[in-house]
Amino acid sequence: MTFTHTFNPTSLREYDIRGIVGKSLTSEDAFAIGRTFGSVVVRHGGKTVVTGYDGRLSSPDLEDALVKGLVACGLNVVRVRCGPTPMLYFASVSLQADGAVMVTGSHNPADYNGFKMMLAGKPFFGPQIQELGVLAKIGDVVPSAHGTIRGLDLRTDYVRRLFKDWDGGEKPLKVVWDNGNSAAGDVLQKLVAGLPGEHTILNGAIDGHFPAHHPDPTVAKNLEQLIAEVRRQKADVGLAFDGDADRVGVVDDQGEILWGDQILILLARDVLKTHPGATIIADVKASQVLFDEVRKAGGKPLMWRTGHSLIKTKMAETGSPLAGEMSGHIFFADKWYGFDDALYAAVRLLGILARQDKPLSAIREALPRTVSTPEVRFDCDDTRKFKVIEEVAARLRHEGADVSEIDGVRVNTPDGWWLLRASNTQAVLVVRAEGPDEAALERLKQAVVAQLAQSGLSAPDFSGNNAGH
Repeated sequence: MTFTHTFNPTSLREYDIRGIVGKSLTSEDAFAIGRTFGSVVVRHGGKTVVTGYDGRLSSPDLEDALVKGLVACGLNVVRVRCGPTPMLYFASVSLQADGAVMVTGSHNPADYNGFKMMLAGKPFFGPQIQELGVLAKIGDVVPSAHGTIRGLDLRTDYVRRLFKDWDGGEKPLKVVWDNGNSAAGDVLQKLVAGLPGEHTILNGAIDGHFPAHHPDPTVAKNLEQLIAEVRRQKADVGLAFDGDADRVGVVDDQGEILWGDQILILLARDVLKTHPGATIIADVKASQVLFDEVRKAGGKPLMWRTGHSLIKTKMAETGSPLAGEMSGHIFFADKWYGFDDALYAAVRLLGILARQDKPLSAIREALPRTVSTPEVRFDCDDTRKFKVIEEVAARLRHEGADVSEIDGVRVNTPDGWWLLRASNTQAVLVVRAEGPDEAALERLKQAVVAQLAQSGLSAPDFSGNNAGH
């Protein structure tokens, strides 16, 4: 039977395939992903693909259709079933699989879902994802064949590997975990059972309805329950995950949030003790404080483009032992495998805290203070957003501004810095700014507004609270 399929073009994103279930993403799409990605694997000489899925209501059916497509390519499929995305990455590494596909909606609303892919141990993204759309449309797939399927429960092996790098001794920390009803639920129970100290898990059940709150730990509102429990218990730290547990959120002993770049400072100082002079990577949205602190700790800070696939690729290229994003993706290649894993990042962070003689709040308070906007996102048509960046960049170059164009434009001024970039996943522009005080921050905001006005865009809404950093 001849195979052809047309994907909804909005579902083929930069880092994954994603859409609203039943609308822009269907079981037919899942089969087509299996059939086309499976063909790519076979044409690369591959034979084995591992699959997994998160706790969303639609994930089992989508994974089932995906597997049918992979098997139709003659592949041997190993299903690790429901769990966090990093466990699927771990399966790919430990089984030396030729390909891997995770069915997950990550931090998106409950009616979304998607597919993250790896080919030969590397992220499958960008033009490669667009290629799947072309292959499906013209029916360019390997001949139909009969592969094999086997199930594999890797949860115990994965947790055992997480434990292997515990370096905090027997100090009894008091920790509150907000699983956020994420796919990490079962694995997290096994993990805390083996860690020293006192552990409380909030929203531990895997539940695709996400009844407690939205599964995104980068939004302060989603951390309110964790903050309250940390303060009530007088805990040492609170940790939170997104829907597939590849991003981590952290709350200190006072119930104050540590953002992605602040988490990375703590981890970088520790890693640089054993990797002096190493390159530490962070995305363009990170605070200047991070880059300065990495330098102070003897590392080489490298600012790079936002996006987990882009960061992983740059880590491999530079030999970096550690990288992170403001979004809470933390990537360890020191003792680990270079992929983003909230559970592993949590284990390493707890190890650091257990070896400290002061609370996490004291470490946070000792960092240089700045004020910054939150990440401000505002609508801009997909066909216009990159053009706006080009226009702004051209004007800044003409003015002789101190500007980085790694990912959008990041402009350094005597008042601090501001960033304008186009989202790779949505029809939005993203703005962020940071200065030493409110007056400087206001001048930075006005500089952004002036540039946008010259490109015919109205001012974004900066009314969200400025964040102390």
